[in-house]
Amino acid sequence: MQIVSALFVENFAMREAPGPSTRIDMTGVMFSQAAPSPAPVTIEPHLIGLIFCPPGDSGNGVFEVVFRRGVEEDSEQLARNVSPFQVEPGKFTYRLVKGELEFPDYGQVFAHCRVDKNPWHLVPFTLLPPA
Repeated sequence: MQIVSALFVENFAMREAPGPSTRIDMTGVMFSQAAPSPAPVTIEPHLIGLIFCPPGDSGNGVFEVVFRRGVEEDSEQLARNVSPFQVEPGKFTYRLVKGELEFPDYGQVFAHCRVDKNPWHLVPFTLLPPA
């Protein structure tokens, strides 16, 4: 299985389309956000991971997200989420992860995402000073 995309979003919605096929409407895709108040501050961004299961695969997997201060695997860990899932082979699924991230100051964190023990897929997020 593989991650097709992982993004921070404000909202998402599922809807049916002719076929039948499914659409995922995402709004507020972001890689940065102004802090709601001066640092230190805790924010809870939503990360959506889209995962594809090739035909012939088992369809069982684990989506893991580790929020870290840096890009290296030994960077400080802020939060971690592990979510088992099942998807029909040849189809897609999604996982929504709500991070609870403490920022002592403004700066960048990285969501390290993977399915099972596959390589990490990194998604940056930057907290900016209040607007």
